[in-house]
Amino acid sequence: MTSRSQTASPDTGSDQPDGGSGASAGVSPSASRGRVAGSVLGGGREPDPRFTLANERTFLAWIRTSLALLAGGIAVEAFTGAVFDELTRKAMGSTLLALAALIAVTAGFRWVRVERAMRTGRPLPLPLLVPVLAVGGALAAVVLVVFVLVRPS
Repeated sequence: MTSRSQTASPDTGSDQPDGGSGASAGVSPSASRGRVAGSVLGGGREPDPRFTLANERTFLAWIRTSLALLAGGIAVEAFTGAVFDELTRKAMGSTLLALAALIAVTAGFRWVRVERAMRTGRPLPLPLLVPVLAVGGALAAVVLVVFVLVRPS
């Protein structure tokens, strides 16, 4: 009878005991991911999985923030017709929707920049999302303050 490590893996068809990743043969895990991963992630060494997963959790937190702003922009447009005039409603909704799109795109670029920095041993890049979100939030607050001050009673 043949042992499991000598037979082909049912999932990968590989004869390697590690499932065909090539890690035991001296091949780096990132090299076995393919050309797309190599071009997106760049060279360097595979970072500790805990750091990669923390980077991914941060990316997902920014995506949740983006989705919340998207929902807020839609809610402002859909449900505040009786409260705000059309110009105010459009300005607030558009600001929130634009921020949502900007944060989603910027979060993806941030994930790649941090992943590349970890792989090459460079310092982590400064987060550009924080000032973007601060400026966008301040802009939305200014629109609301102006609305409250100029709205007839």
